[in-house]
Amino acid sequence: MPSFEPALRLGVFLGVFLLLWAAESAWPRRRRLYPRTRRWPANLGVTLIDTLAVRLLFPLGAVGWALVVEHRGWGLLHALSVPRIAAVVLSAAALDLTVYAQHVVFHKIPALWRLHMVHHADRDLDVTSGTRFHPLEIGLSMLIKMVAVTLLGAPPEGVLLFEIVLSATAMFNHANLRLPRRADAVVRWLVVTPDMHRVHHSSDRGEHDSNFGFNLPWWDRLFGTYQAQPSLGHERMAVGLEDFGDDRPTRLLWILGAPFQREVLGRQKR
Repeated sequence: MPSFEPALRLGVFLGVFLLLWAAESAWPRRRRLYPRTRRWPANLGVTLIDTLAVRLLFPLGAVGWALVVEHRGWGLLHALSVPRIAAVVLSAAALDLTVYAQHVVFHKIPALWRLHMVHHADRDLDVTSGTRFHPLEIGLSMLIKMVAVTLLGAPPEGVLLFEIVLSATAMFNHANLRLPRRADAVVRWLVVTPDMHRVHHSSDRGEHDSNFGFNLPWWDRLFGTYQAQPSLGHERMAVGLEDFGDDRPTRLLWILGAPFQREVLGRQKR
């Protein structure tokens, strides 16, 4: 599996990226504040840095680590001798719940919010927003994922399925894409839609503490963090953070350095 994993993941990423780029160009949900040429170099630049950093610091990756866990027989699913197919499905769902919980924690703890706010500072949302995260957040996320894989005894196939689906759905639900209202009402019971996740990027602090799911939408409904629509509607709502309502978040150096700036270090999330 490790031999073809990078090619498979890259192929899916590029295919979904290009498809959503075309779709949001044809059926945009909101008018852009900035042209793509203004935002995409920074968003894609930090995505590249994240990818290289993970490959350097975690050469096995989550899937490779799952192979180690499987070889050692660690984790709950191994202890219970869960059938392979069931273990794949259960581990993918459990890892998605882990990402949901991690997302909530990154909103609640000030030190972690300083990293995560880089993602929220993007004042436009499109397919590139789904991969715009500070490298330190990506590193912490990988550590959390590896701990979860160990405790679960997640099979490599389940981890690979989870990571591929999460990457694709993160791009999908950040896309500036208009779905028909009836289609959105149905699809959001199965996967987080752009309209559902856009509420989470509202500049209203109450709204951006809702809809934490990236892939499965059920956790928000189960744990009471679901909000169906933004109070001002999708066209009128402001996206981003009130404290950074200028063009600084469009710069790569700002993305990398913002969590350590004095104005951010001295500010608690209100």
